[in-house]
Amino acid sequence: MMPDTRTKINVRGVCFDNVTLAEAAMRLRESVSQGRTETVFTPNSEIVQACIDDPSLYPVVNASTLTIPDGIGVVKAARILGTPLKGKVAGVELGREVLAFAAEDKIPVYLLGGKPGVAETAADKLRGEIANLPIVGTGDGYFEKTGSANDTVIEKINASGAEILFVCLGAPLQEKWIIENRDRMPRVRVFLGLGGSLDVYAGTVKRAPALFIHLGLEWFYRLLREPRRIGRMMQLPKFYFGTWMYKLNGKK
Repeated sequence: MMPDTRTKINVRGVCFDNVTLAEAAMRLRESVSQGRTETVFTPNSEIVQACIDDPSLYPVVNASTLTIPDGIGVVKAARILGTPLKGKVAGVELGREVLAFAAEDKIPVYLLGGKPGVAETAADKLRGEIANLPIVGTGDGYFEKTGSANDTVIEKINASGAEILFVCLGAPLQEKWIIENRDRMPRVRVFLGLGGSLDVYAGTVKRAPALFIHLGLEWFYRLLREPRRIGRMMQLPKFYFGTWMYKLNGKK
């Protein structure tokens, strides 16, 4: 029997599940087999800081059934606050684990997000890497998120028979879209908000080398490759030092 993975750990107001990558994947696999619906969000420290700066985002980010720490900054903050997490669980890696069991269990998958053509390229590459992967549909993220255009996207997902839906629109847009529309897709058992994962699967964006990931410097590698991200990256030290002040002020 799996350990209880549903205990939440509060990191600056965002509640994370204390799970490993393997535990998260197993939970989702069991949920599909047992007919439970899961909504998976993957906040990193940038997203937590965004919630701190704009508290209206807390109900959105905390509306998932499974929240994993997609960033070493969140793991460090949890440790600072005396409520350590088991470790970072990268959303792009969880996505691959989900695709692997989808292939084994013949669970239909739909890929939504990215620029036009990215989801299709990702699907082609993934089919070449994972035997018998049942991707039943793809769509880009460039559509109106309300009205008839949104209705058409949802109709296509429902018509595909997908039970696992990758939603890669970027945070917090993907989280808002999932919350607003998940009840309209009753066959989908797992909704995954996975940011730029389709770009990684498609090969249009490369992950950091293993050494950078191991040292918790994936963010630095991205900054070296994309200096224009410097504004966004300034959220990381703000979050880290802010967490120390939060701790010193006696808050948990």
